Amino acid sequence: MRIGNYDLNLERQGYIMGILNVTPDSFSDGSRYQSLDAALFQAEKMIGEGAAILDIGGESTRPGHAKITDEEEIARVVPVIEAVKERLDVPVSLDTYKYAVAEAGLAAGADMINDIWGLKWDGRLAELLAKSGAACCLMHNREQSDYGDFPADFMEDMRETLRIADAAGISRDKIMLDPGVGLGFAKSFAQNLSVIKHLDRLQAFGLPILLGTSRKSVIGTALSLPVDEREEGTVATTVIGRMNGATVFRVHDVKKNYRAMKMAEAILAAE
Repeated sequence: MRIGNYDLNLERQGYIMGILNVTPDSFSDGSRYQSLDAALFQAEKMIGEGAAILDIGGESTRPGHAKITDEEEIARVVPVIEAVKERLDVPVSLDTYKYAVAEAGLAAGADMINDIWGLKWDGRLAELLAKSGAACCLMHNREQSDYGDFPADFMEDMRETLRIADAAGISRDKIMLDPGVGLGFAKSFAQNLSVIKHLDRLQAFGLPILLGTSRKSVIGTALSLPVDEREEGTVATTVIGRMNGATVFRVHDVKKNYRAMKMAEAILAAE
């Protein structure tokens, strides 16, 4: 898959996407990287630890998060995107579902849009992605968790996202899919565990899979641990995810997840 000027072999190799939240209210690292210097230091650190992609976000998507204006989000992310692209050799993903923010981010140099609403929030975003040729990650999400048959409804939701992408003219080789792990993404604890276990469902689409579980409540609930003690649980999901076909892992703790992913790949490559 080509992301900006970078070619990633997502069919055969796993990659770590480092999370760089430039928000005051992220559930895990709120306000830590709001200054440009702090954000650049963290970006460089993550690259050194094995991150192949950086995902920059300007609005928290934790359960109960406060929505901010497009202008405020743009003011947070654009300077960081510009600074990272100027100083560091790495593809940059912008974590947004908003047309205006995505447009500004792409103009600032972002190589990819990470859309937590799978093109269902604003129809203009699909047109923008098609016109720009940017890569995108399209996540499963919905307003209400009113499933009849969760696996069947999950798959139909993803088919709907891909129908929107196809209708807009987004090339399939520019798309990766995310099952949308998280209580804030219309899934119960049990359903979150299920989507991690059954990534083979998404493999049916023949597209790369991104798994984003880092420090999330599904880990906290399973292990009865606070957010700052969920590293080992995240590593476990990275290993299981890689064994189950995911090749991009969106995480806060790059070094540990990178090493665990590479170990899983060594096992997968054994005779």
